[in-house]
Amino acid sequence: MQIGEEVTFSKTVSESDIYMFAGITGDFSGNHVNEQYMSKSSFGHRIAHGALLVGFMSTTSTMMIARCVEKGIDETPVSLGYDGIRFIKPVFINDTVTVTYTISDIDIKKRRSLSDITVLNQKGDTVAVGRHILKWVADT
Repeated sequence: MQIGEEVTFSKTVSESDIYMFAGITGDFSGNHVNEQYMSKSSFGHRIAHGALLVGFMSTTSTMMIARCVEKGIDETPVSLGYDGIRFIKPVFINDTVTVTYTISDIDIKKRRSLSDITVLNQKGDTVAVGRHILKWVADT
């Protein structure tokens, strides 16, 4: 793994994605599942759960871990969490989001890597950002 190394993941957010996520999490907020309610809001339509976008961020961290494992490392990378997650703009049904996960810092002493995550919609607008921390646990 090197600073600047990156992976990307793209997905069109469907209505079924939102309903399945609502079912799994129990988050049936009108913001996500009530078109009539949201048609009267400044958004005009239902919006995707922010936590769904975090799930897509997790997908990219898994992709980066898989890349490192394929290289034959003798460590097990595990997530320590996400910092500074911000939802900048709404994501609507049928928006296509592209998540880019970029290694930004490696702390060999602490056995951690930090990555910047940016989520763009199909228009190139930033819709979410965050920072991910991986801990590298030596295999025994």
